[in-house]
Amino acid sequence: MNSHCIPFRQIPHTTRLFLDFLDFSPSVQQFYPCNPHFLSWAQEESSRIQYPTDRRTQVAHIFDRQNQSWGASAKTIENISRFRAGACAVVTGQQVGLFGGPMFSIYKALTAVKLAEEARKLGLDCVPVFWLATEDHDLDEVNQVRIPDPQGNVHRLTCAIQAESDVPVGSLRLGPEISATVLSAATLLGESESATLLRETYASGETFGTAFAKLFAKLFGDLGVILLDGSDPALDQLAAPLYHNAIEHVADLNRLLVQRGEQLQAAGYHQQVRVTASSTLFFLMRGGARVPVHAESAGFLTGDEKVSKDDLLTLASSSPQSFSPNVLLRPVIQDFLLPTLAYVGGSSEVAYFAQAAIVYGKLLGRVTPIIPRFSATIIDTKLQALLEKHKLSFPDVFHAPAELREKIGGHLLPPNLQASFDHAAAVVERSMAAVGESLAQLDKTLVESARIAESKMLYQITNLHARAARAELRQSEVVGRHAELLANSLYPEKTLQERQLAGAYFLAKHGRELLHQLLEIIHPDCLDHQFITL
Repeated sequence: MNSHCIPFRQIPHTTRLFLDFLDFSPSVQQFYPCNPHFLSWAQEESSRIQYPTDRRTQVAHIFDRQNQSWGASAKTIENISRFRAGACAVVTGQQVGLFGGPMFSIYKALTAVKLAEEARKLGLDCVPVFWLATEDHDLDEVNQVRIPDPQGNVHRLTCAIQAESDVPVGSLRLGPEISATVLSAATLLGESESATLLRETYASGETFGTAFAKLFAKLFGDLGVILLDGSDPALDQLAAPLYHNAIEHVADLNRLLVQRGEQLQAAGYHQQVRVTASSTLFFLMRGGARVPVHAESAGFLTGDEKVSKDDLLTLASSSPQSFSPNVLLRPVIQDFLLPTLAYVGGSSEVAYFAQAAIVYGKLLGRVTPIIPRFSATIIDTKLQALLEKHKLSFPDVFHAPAELREKIGGHLLPPNLQASFDHAAAVVERSMAAVGESLAQLDKTLVESARIAESKMLYQITNLHARAARAELRQSEVVGRHAELLANSLYPEKTLQERQLAGAYFLAKHGRELLHQLLEIIHPDCLDHQFITL
């Protein structure tokens, strides 16, 4: 396995906020408590964690109960014991996507494992925790997975399950229909341990949450990852004081969040979550579905029902499981429940944390640092051979498939024709440079006209070159298939591979040993995207 870095600035659609966070530019420092270099502050940050013993005991009991039910390994049980004895945690999490979701879910878990290991080298007892976001209500997002076939065509698989809108997806129970989806996945994956694991974990009677948990318990058992289902009612009981405070301070929180939004915009950044004067940080569960709660001058509005502040406070104390946090409150509750040294997230979560920092400060008094997860594109030997054959670099795949085909076609032109195009362009540039110098002495107002003329001539040469490349492509269907294979495998749907293709696919191709190989190359100080050749 070889790894090469490519800065995120070379990757299309990367937000300015994320890029500036990676550099920890002065303009972004006001929004985050720490830079993204974990080793530079981990030891000092650990002294800021305040975590009551009774809460630790209760959470350790929940860890035990949940992880035992999912088939936890001896290493995970050992880490739960270390947690009970006083260890802090590196935390990450993700929605409970079908068959484990895209590859980045695996990258998140591996990053948490690596950072926990690095913390222990610094003398800090630390364990990796993966938070299962089972309260998420976007079924369309979690009920799909993309798996390529041997020819590189990407297949989107879903489970034929129906649910009311705004129902937490983690609790949705899989029926007999899951068998057909598992069979389709196994057919695409071929006979492999990965296919076997899907058959064992995604079965009728399981929920999206338990199936995901059982799969990850098997995948990461020897790495000791502790899983936590965030929708457990026992956790809601522990989080009741936080819901109480979120209700009590709703006006102050909204005011501060609106100000934070204005600060982000003034610095040239985007707001991940739009906050208004009527926003709240939580939903109420009604009939199994999440119902938004809006603040009003005289109290709150839940759907069409008016609720007083006192009634909502009473509900938070007596029935905290009736509440569900929004995306800005959820990480704060998570880090109230856990002694979190750092949270591992992707670029969107980095953006969320710029706003959630306000909620952290108001409700917890400490803002948890966020660390970018490991990010990579895996290139197997076949794909690497195609890149080399067609003289392509990895950033070339960021072009649309049609552009990629033209680029490959350009490399396939006869050498003498390619040389002629290069020569023609050089002659135009050289000749027009001389013309420009002479015109500057004659009449400087004509220099710009010369530049425009040169640009038009070079455009025509480039256009003719592209037409010649397309003509060459029409003579070679194989090249077109190569372009499609490269695009589908390395930059599917104009998105990084890790966000589109199933983690189960890579484990089927390369075996579970891939997890340990990836863990070896993760380094806390490397914040670039990596392309990995196998």
